Amino acid sequence: MTIFSIAPHTPFLPALAAAVMDGRLLGTWPRDNVFWLSDVTIILPTQRARQALADAFSRHPQFTGLLPDIRTFGSDEGDEEPFLPPFDAPPTPPPATALQRRLVLSRLVAAWAHSPAGGQAFSSPPTAAEIFSMADSLAHVFDDLAIEERGAAELRALGGELGPELGAYWQQTLTFLDIALSAWPAMLEELGRADPALLRGARLDRQADAAAHVYGTRPVIAAGSTGSIPATARLLRAIERLPRGALVLPGLDLAMSPETHARLLDPSQSPHGHPQYHLAKLLRTLGAGPADVIELARDHHPRTTLLHRALALTSETALWAEHRLDPLETHAALAGVSVIAARHEDEEGRAIALAARDALARGRSVGIITPDRNLARRIAAELARFDVYVDDAAGAPLFQSTAGRLARQILTLAAHGCGAVDLVALLRNRASLFGRSRAEVSRLADDIELALLRGQRPALGLDGLREALKAHVAAPPKHALRRLTEKHEAAIGAFLDDIALAISPLTQLLAMPLIRAADLAAALAQAVHNVADGAPYRGRDELKDWATQMAGLSGEGHAFPPKGLDSVLAALMNGFQVRNRLDRRSDIAIWGQIEARLMSPDLMVLGALNEDIWPETADPGPWLGRGMRLAAGLEPPERLQGLAAHDFAQAMGNRDVIIAYADRVGTSPALPSRLVQRLDAFAGEDSAKALRDRGQTWLSAARAIDAVETVQPAARPLPNPPVHLRPRKLSVTEVETLMRSPYDLYARHVLKLRPFDPLGDVPDARERGTIIHDAFARFVIENHDPEAPDAYEKLMAIAADAFSGLDAIGERRDIWLRRFSTAALQFLAFERDRNPRVVKRHAELRGEMPLKLSEDFLITGQADRIDEMTDGTVEILDFKTGSPPTAASMKAFEAPQLLLEALMVQAGAMVGVTPAPASALTYVKIGLGPEAFQPFGFAAGEGMPLMAAADEIGRRLQSHIDYFLFHDAPMPARLLPLAGQRFAGAYDHLARVAEWTSVDGGEDDA
Repeated sequence: MTIFSIAPHTPFLPALAAAVMDGRLLGTWPRDNVFWLSDVTIILPTQRARQALADAFSRHPQFTGLLPDIRTFGSDEGDEEPFLPPFDAPPTPPPATALQRRLVLSRLVAAWAHSPAGGQAFSSPPTAAEIFSMADSLAHVFDDLAIEERGAAELRALGGELGPELGAYWQQTLTFLDIALSAWPAMLEELGRADPALLRGARLDRQADAAAHVYGTRPVIAAGSTGSIPATARLLRAIERLPRGALVLPGLDLAMSPETHARLLDPSQSPHGHPQYHLAKLLRTLGAGPADVIELARDHHPRTTLLHRALALTSETALWAEHRLDPLETHAALAGVSVIAARHEDEEGRAIALAARDALARGRSVGIITPDRNLARRIAAELARFDVYVDDAAGAPLFQSTAGRLARQILTLAAHGCGAVDLVALLRNRASLFGRSRAEVSRLADDIELALLRGQRPALGLDGLREALKAHVAAPPKHALRRLTEKHEAAIGAFLDDIALAISPLTQLLAMPLIRAADLAAALAQAVHNVADGAPYRGRDELKDWATQMAGLSGEGHAFPPKGLDSVLAALMNGFQVRNRLDRRSDIAIWGQIEARLMSPDLMVLGALNEDIWPETADPGPWLGRGMRLAAGLEPPERLQGLAAHDFAQAMGNRDVIIAYADRVGTSPALPSRLVQRLDAFAGEDSAKALRDRGQTWLSAARAIDAVETVQPAARPLPNPPVHLRPRKLSVTEVETLMRSPYDLYARHVLKLRPFDPLGDVPDARERGTIIHDAFARFVIENHDPEAPDAYEKLMAIAADAFSGLDAIGERRDIWLRRFSTAALQFLAFERDRNPRVVKRHAELRGEMPLKLSEDFLITGQADRIDEMTDGTVEILDFKTGSPPTAASMKAFEAPQLLLEALMVQAGAMVGVTPAPASALTYVKIGLGPEAFQPFGFAAGEGMPLMAAADEIGRRLQSHIDYFLFHDAPMPARLLPLAGQRFAGAYDHLARVAEWTSVDGGEDDA
């Protein structure tokens, strides 16, 4: 036998190069001339390994300058293939691309999903994005069938074998798969393409059949493959049987007993997730066992033994006690290994970056392996702190790249009718130029946002903005934050025309009832070109490549309504990556698991070793269950976990290794990988703690990098503006602000700051309450009689007019109007009940009351309702859509509004109302519940008449005004915070409330 292995603790490619140079892999092949190495052929799994092996040869002391012929398995070497036997074989068509399969198979999936039988499989019809995702899953099923050399016959047999045990869904699925497998070859033939998995298998088989003719008696070495694909295993067998053929396996456990080897081949033992499973299968194909394999590693290391035993089959873990290494061996095995147990992903990425930077500073190479692309980007960002710019081999998904973000913003703008938020988001993107300079676009965006959008609600679309622009120039709205002139109107109008023209390919397409993926991609690509207009942005070339490929598939794929297009775009861009344009450093790299195979840097970092990430979840997909896959002769999804475990064992063989995982991933708790858990359990509690103690160095550094030695608590801001700048007029609602947070008055009246209304604000409960207030007030102001037979109709007519401002969102307007009809009946009943006691009603009355202080001061107010009563007093009512103040706050004089209005009425400050004392201050809740229109009287202190309470609030008001507004006194924020407040005040961010209240124990305790 000429089968060899290199143990994990030995760098694979340098050991392979050494074994070639010293002749151990060459048999009797002469090495007495300078050209002997060029006659050797070496076949490796990846192009990265191919380059690394060339470097290993170049560093060997006996290297003479000529490299061997280094190839990869199943490579697309079109120049050689026509010369392989059989020589009369027709040329093979090119493989179908992932996009072609996605679109073509989506037709099959959509047809099935919308059929009566397929419709029973879904609780609701699948969306277009879901259909594309299912098409990808279907392509994976085809790949698995092709790799394992199974087909429709096995699935039909599966239906007969398991039919009685399968539910209706699985039976329908098998019927569909039978149809799809029959239709797929015809579809490929129509496209002039071949199935990529079948094509790869055929290429490998052709290479296996031609191996004897191609290589003859020359040395040929296949190295680093586990033979997990049957066609690859046949090629390895053909190479091994050549006169000077040799196989070099990665990390075969040569201490494996015949019994363990047999269990790895027994499906009932569930061996598919074991790191040695694929190698055991390969040995069976080769007709060999572990005893027939020669180890090329020149030394032994206890870490390899520890790894093999820790990752044993489940049935053998009961033998851990007798197989466990002694303490000295365990210490030697884990020397150089550290574990970073981070609290979260951010800390994990920072700790890994610090460890990598330290290794680089000591002249060592670093390899970082992670299947989590988000963690890879975190690590790269952290390394950039230190001007270490690392190439992430996998790149960033096109959908999440700069180009993808621009495309998504344009698509969202067109799909949502040019809403305010979508429009401003696109205009703030630095790649949005529309044929202008970036400065001009920013200036126009400011004008549109501040003059037409903030605090206003124009009609939908760009036409709505044009109407709002025209109306603004004619008569600027009072809520506008910027005033526009006719000159602005011309510039903004032209800009809106350019925006409409730029996105017109999309808007025209989305107006159609059904669209296709290629048409969507073409329209989107044209819109991106129009918007960016030559601006440089990352991913532009990749976006063009994607659009070009999509354009070549015009007419393919299922037709779908233009809905949920963001998800559709994500599905269509799946698999397209944006590579970094940075110059690669030779001493550090971030790899995926495949890229890292056979690599051996000085420091190997294994990141994201969390359960369901490394290894990934064993998901069989939507088309075949796990048991069905096994019954059909396919590998279960755990086979990928076995490859992940093998990658882990190989990477752990490096001399210096860091394992990293996080206790939280995203917003959820996370567990360390089962591989880490097994290592901990086998090594023992003391060893596991020692590993984490070593990793604590990097965690401490990660936590300290942004930390400070002492924390200086933020102080409550205490602005003390000159007295003459402080206000000399307050409304009755601002009086409560003066008592609770004088800082807010400083921000509003001294700094002249007003909070921006939210962009794209939609009507909420507060606005609904304002409209309802206005409707009830108009009913009173217009002197309608609540006892009149047509009172309800008149009130509803007033409400319809009040709600007409919501015409742009008609559905919400109609819902609110229907709800108002109930409130209207309650309101009229409430007023009819009061009629005998009321002489005259006043609504929305304004008034001004001067105060006799050391300086002139004015109190203004507007009362919801003031009713003159038959007994000569007045009752002041406040209609609330929210909750009224608590009785405790009223008794503590913390709700001054109604008391101050009572003082104003008594002083004759309310025009149109005869001065009189208030006999009642009443809150009336508006709503649909049992408390609706139930009057809630003001709760003065025990034994204190209402007007005495009003006099007391007047005295306290004068005291507050004198202290905070007439004297040189600080104006603090949140002096008397509202108990239980769960929303931020308008100026809380300006006062940095979150900074200093957190020191005091939280906002509620401040």
